[in-house]
Amino acid sequence: MKKEDILAKIDEKYENLGENPETYLAGLLQAKPINYWDYIQVDTLLSLQKPRTDFEDEEIFIMYHQVTELVLKLMIHELKQITLKNLEEPVLIDKIKRITRYTNMLMTSFDVMRDGMDYADYNTFRATLAPASGFQSAQFRFLEIYCTPIENLINIKGKERLPQNPTTEDLFDQVYWKDAGHNRKTGKKSLTLQAFEEKYLDDFIALAKKMKGNTLAEKYLQIENPSEELTKALRGLDYLFNVEWPIIHLNTAQHYLNKKGESKAATGGSEWQKYLHPKYQQRKFFPALWTEDEILHWAENA
Repeated sequence: MKKEDILAKIDEKYENLGENPETYLAGLLQAKPINYWDYIQVDTLLSLQKPRTDFEDEEIFIMYHQVTELVLKLMIHELKQITLKNLEEPVLIDKIKRITRYTNMLMTSFDVMRDGMDYADYNTFRATLAPASGFQSAQFRFLEIYCTPIENLINIKGKERLPQNPTTEDLFDQVYWKDAGHNRKTGKKSLTLQAFEEKYLDDFIALAKKMKGNTLAEKYLQIENPSEELTKALRGLDYLFNVEWPIIHLNTAQHYLNKKGESKAATGGSEWQKYLHPKYQQRKFFPALWTEDEILHWAENA
C-alpha cells in the first residue's frame, strides 16, 4: 500500500469515529518506539516469583504453575471465540486443534515437575504452601464451564443427590471437584475449598448461567450434519483433557507423595489418589459423542 493510501485510510478511520486524524498523527510523531521488553512486560513477568523458603527448586515450582495458568488462558481465549461467535466449521475445527495442542503442552510439561525438582527439597518446602492447592485454579474451572453444561461435570453419586429440576446453584453443590474438599457424610469442608468458593463460586455460577445453550458442547449439537473431522477432533480433545492429562497429573503426584509407599497428604488436604483419577471424576465435555458402554466404563483402563 502506498503512503498516500495509508494516510487516506487513517483519515477515513478517525473521521468515521468523529475524531480529528491530525491529532492522532501528531501523537504518533511524538510516541517512543516500542521495545520487546516493554511490550511483553518482561521485567514485571520475571518479578512475579515469590518463594516462601530458601530452597532453590521452589522457584521452579512457582514458574511451572504460572506457565500453566498462561496456557489455560490461551485455551480460554479460543473458547471465548468459539462460544460467543457463530464460526464456520473449518474455523471451529482449527480452534479445537489449537486447544488440543495447548493441552498437549500441559501434559508434556509435567516432566518439569516430575523430573525437574529435588524430591527431598520439594517435600520440605511444600509444607509451607498449605492450604493452597492447584485444585484452586479458577481458570481450570472457567475452561470447563465454557466447554460443557455443568450437568456433565457431576459424577454418578453427585447426580443421585440432585433434587428434581435443579437450579444452577444445586448443580454446583454436586460438581465433581467439590469432592476434593467436601466430606459428604459430615458436611465439613476443607479450608482449601472454603477459600476457593468464597473467592470464585459466584463467578462460576454467573458464567454457567451466561453460557447456557452456548457451551462448546451445545454449539456442536446445533450443527446440522457435523463433519467426521469435527467429531473426531472433539472426541480427541475430550479424552486428552479429561482422561490422559489427569492420569499424568496423578502419576506426577504419586512420584512425590507416594514414593516408596509413604502416602503423604496433599497440601489442600484432598484424597488425591481418588480425586485425581478420571474414573472417579467422570468428567466428560461431550457425552453425546460417546457410546453408553464407553461412558459406563469411562477411564477404567487408563
